[in-house]
Amino acid sequence: MRIESVRTVVTSPGRNFVTLRITTSDGITGLGDATLNGRELAVAAYLTEHVEPLLVGRDAGRVEDTWQYLYRGAYWRRGPVTMAALAAVDTALWDIKAQAAGMPLYELLGGASRRGALAYGHASGRDVPELLDSIRAHLDAGYRAIRVQTGIPGLDSVYGVAASAAGGGDRYDYEPARRTALPVEETWDTRAYLRHVPTVFEAVRAEFGPELPLLHDGHHRMTPIQAAKLGKSLEPYDLFWLEDATPGEDPTALRLIRQHTTTPLAIGEVFNSVHDYTPLLQERLIDYVRSAVTHTGGVTAMKKLLDLAAVYGVKSGMHGPTDISPVGQAAALHLDLAIHNFGIQEYMRHSPDTLDVFRTSYTFADGLLHPSDAPGLGVTLDEEAAARFPYAPAYLPVNRLTDGTVHDW
Repeated sequence: MRIESVRTVVTSPGRNFVTLRITTSDGITGLGDATLNGRELAVAAYLTEHVEPLLVGRDAGRVEDTWQYLYRGAYWRRGPVTMAALAAVDTALWDIKAQAAGMPLYELLGGASRRGALAYGHASGRDVPELLDSIRAHLDAGYRAIRVQTGIPGLDSVYGVAASAAGGGDRYDYEPARRTALPVEETWDTRAYLRHVPTVFEAVRAEFGPELPLLHDGHHRMTPIQAAKLGKSLEPYDLFWLEDATPGEDPTALRLIRQHTTTPLAIGEVFNSVHDYTPLLQERLIDYVRSAVTHTGGVTAMKKLLDLAAVYGVKSGMHGPTDISPVGQAAALHLDLAIHNFGIQEYMRHSPDTLDVFRTSYTFADGLLHPSDAPGLGVTLDEEAAARFPYAPAYLPVNRLTDGTVHDW
């Protein structure tokens, strides 16, 4: 079974996606997600100019060998562009292999370890009353775990806070990658944030009780000692995790946070290699791995990373916002179902236009996601629909402190 054709498809049904389509000599087509929010065309060019020519004629069944060939053979390793491109190839080849076997991908990964994957949704509000309404809407929509983000008094806009709560649990209308000629610049005040967030969780627990799993994303915006302070102040509210409390490139930062708080820590959505995690796992500085299949080298690499995490008692919490396409989301769900050390799965529902382009078979019921028993990933690409949504430049915001200093976003 040889690779006969390879094509990169860029489409923008509400937001930009990059999809790799590999077709074999016996007519099986596999899909891989290569979306890198705000840098989509960089990955598309890497695939088109450098990867596609290397694949035609190769044995589609040699998934591990192809991964090593593209990773080790390129000399320049790692980095978000390279690893997103490699992820797309790897995921598409796994899709093909599972379709050829006539079974869902999770069966090739060892079979199901659970009925479904617990998913968390994104509740937010510009103030506490609006946030509480958003949580209620998410619970009504079937979510059984909730990420909590809120506006900060004195700041005009804050990452993760929907422009309006009108969409409720089946829609999240905040799109951080905005279609503008230049990135939007937002203002940030860490001290105001640290004062406000504990009061938010106090109100949420008072309203919804102690059982509901609550998560919070710090989005890399704190210094280690600030993150330690927040983690300690949130301990009375029993968070499921505090995510990306500080930039994770420096493991010494996580050591300091760990010394001061027992709030569980999740990190890694901007990581792209197992090597980013090695010291964090070995020293047990984190509790959840936040990478996405799409950004971490595909199913092959993500499975190895999660198996290593299991050795240290660390669980999965794979990245799953709407800038991961339904192809990438499906790949994560197959891993979620198969691995032993599953923790939770992020799940934002894609727009109707996106679901017209990507026809999915995974399901969400009673708070659990299931990838379906369709052969392969269980996702197909409607290229005619994709062609109706051409690429549009979009940028993630730039963050500045109140004095104008560029800050982590």
